[in-house]
Amino acid sequence: MLLAFAFCGPLPSCNDLAVTTPDDTSDLLGSSRWRLLIAALTALAADAADQQAWLAAHRVETDDLALDFEHALRTAATLAAAGRIEADVMARLEAIDARFTNMSGQQNAHRWTPQALATDTGWHEARAQARQILTELTGGWNYPLPDITVIR
Repeated sequence: MLLAFAFCGPLPSCNDLAVTTPDDTSDLLGSSRWRLLIAALTALAADAADQQAWLAAHRVETDDLALDFEHALRTAATLAAAGRIEADVMARLEAIDARFTNMSGQQNAHRWTPQALATDTGWHEARAQARQILTELTGGWNYPLPDITVIR
């Protein structure tokens, strides 16, 4: 299954994001890589109840949050290589991905339920990291969850 984010749909306008990067950011703000990263972080940063409602509304699974983040992380590497994301931010993004990897496996299936979003320490820590990074990148974290189109 593929989730396609409607970039900057419910998020603040791409042109309104307060981005703290060196140099001119006009090309960064319009970048689909940038928008994918912000949308994936927004989904991870949301309160557990909002994540649960969003998953149910779009009929997707809990692991889709992590899979979309993983996809955004791969595209973020391009932004980091271009100097648009600082190395420490990239390292923290990779730490979120490593957390999800450590939560994986059949023995951890209970950590990938909608209920686990509210109770699991790994999800709490990933949410806190996503909020911190999103705040650094955009000036805030509590945005509406992105609109998506699910391609089944």
